[in-house]
Amino acid sequence: MAMSKLRKTGWLTHEYFFWHDTGNYASSFKPGEFMQPGKHAESPETKRRFKSLIDVSTFKHDLIHLEPRKATEEELARVHSTSHIHNMQKLSENGGGLMGDNESVFGPFGFDIASLGAGGAIVAADAVYKKEVDVAYALLRPPGHHAVKDHGMGFCMFNNIAVAIEHLRRTTNLTKFAVIDWDVHHGNGTQDIYYSDPNVLTISLHQEDLYPRFIGTIQETGEGAGKGFNINVPIPAGSGDGAYKYAFENIVKPAVSKFKPEFIFIASGFDASYHDPLSRMALHSPTYSWMAQEVLKLADEFAQGRVVATHEGGYSEVYVPFCGLVVLEAFAGKSSGIKDSIVEESQAMTRRDQKLLPHQKEMIDECKLTHKL
Repeated sequence: MAMSKLRKTGWLTHEYFFWHDTGNYASSFKPGEFMQPGKHAESPETKRRFKSLIDVSTFKHDLIHLEPRKATEEELARVHSTSHIHNMQKLSENGGGLMGDNESVFGPFGFDIASLGAGGAIVAADAVYKKEVDVAYALLRPPGHHAVKDHGMGFCMFNNIAVAIEHLRRTTNLTKFAVIDWDVHHGNGTQDIYYSDPNVLTISLHQEDLYPRFIGTIQETGEGAGKGFNINVPIPAGSGDGAYKYAFENIVKPAVSKFKPEFIFIASGFDASYHDPLSRMALHSPTYSWMAQEVLKLADEFAQGRVVATHEGGYSEVYVPFCGLVVLEAFAGKSSGIKDSIVEESQAMTRRDQKLLPHQKEMIDECKLTHKL
């Protein structure tokens, strides 16, 4: 696939992100008498291997390193309740605990690392706004898109993108933001925070009824002044390239074109891949590359090219690095020279899944009709 134009691409990460401790869980299940402990699903390995793939390549010289900083309590409090912030800080100082559910574990120093992640999203957004870079990718832990105002959940302590948006609102003249969430799980936290806000368009493409359960439906379109500015695209399990491209062409692109944002954020999860253990989707790296390039085109048209991606989920240690790499390549507008050594074999196993099937089209068309796109 031909690359888009060359862009100065910011690359933000930090060793501390890989020190975020999720404990000895059995995937996302709490160990017990008959549940043997093992490795938590949201372990550092997928993201460390993404960083490592960049580190061993010459492509790292094509990226501009950005250094994160901790978000202040004031910056976090623009999005989250002070009770949640103080609870996370207290637990962190006393050995760790749960972010607000029964599966989102963090250890000592966890509050500081999560604050560094939220602050990293701010740094990336500032760098793009100030034209220090054209676009930026923030490889953060813990992720953010499930965190709601008053508690964390789904492995997320603070909503990193929302913290960055609220920072931009207070430090720039920007007023309209779009969030495109291609993580396989519903972006419920971002929806919760901006459900009544007409100046933040939230679009979530996710596996239907996966996580969180029973929300993320087409009918959840916003409320009050925000009615119509929350778009959920629940895609049936087993979907691949055909369904995602159809959703982009018929939902994402017309919705963003109609809204005309001044800044675009991508909640970049790679757990809709065929190899992911926490979903039942069938994407491969070429679709992520295509989606990234389509977002860049929208940003060029409406947002002066401003795009920041923050890393969310993705739990295949082997495949996340290749999916992340192609998004970075799309951002930079050039090839890294690294070949996805898995894609051809796994595409051969999922050939039928890559086609748009009638039941997938029906679901996406219902969303299109609901939002009059």
